[in-house]
Amino acid sequence: MRLKHFTATALLVAGTSIAAQAQEYVSPASAKPVVLGKAPGMKVKLLSTSGAVKTYVLVFAKGDEVMSGLTEFAQKYNVKSAHYQAIGDALSAKIGVYDYSHKQFKVIPITEPSEVTSLTGDIALLNGKPAAHSHLNLAAADGSVRGGHLLELIIGPTLELFVTVEPTALYKRHNEEFDANVIDPALEK
Repeated sequence: MRLKHFTATALLVAGTSIAAQAQEYVSPASAKPVVLGKAPGMKVKLLSTSGAVKTYVLVFAKGDEVMSGLTEFAQKYNVKSAHYQAIGDALSAKIGVYDYSHKQFKVIPITEPSEVTSLTGDIALLNGKPAAHSHLNLAAADGSVRGGHLLELIIGPTLELFVTVEPTALYKRHNEEFDANVIDPALEK
């Protein structure tokens, strides 16, 4: 009897250990660079110009990956400061919730189709290149909403993202305490 209890306890502990190892984490500061070219169906249209401020719409198609398309847009149009919002639909996503004990994002995969009820973010320069910072809320079929820091978003059938590009550049700096890159309005290049 004692051996059975020990074995069951050992398996439970081992199973917990394996489950803990399976959790994926991503560093906010040293995340992999965004892979370009994963939004071939994205279309861009300039909607208005008011002085040096420009507003665009980016319309993503089924299968497009949003962070790829947004980064490609920012590089092509030389965006140094912008903010955006969007609504649409997703086939799948990966969001992150910051885990203070790990100083990393705990990755939460979303594998079922969902409504993009809110996508919001900004663009600022990091090491001379535009870097997008996005947050996302997704509604499941039962109406429950999950959200967090956007890591990956695959579209289906569409996402309409409105971007306002500002003339004054914003720059990010590294915050050691959180191992994250944050906008510092005092930075100028």
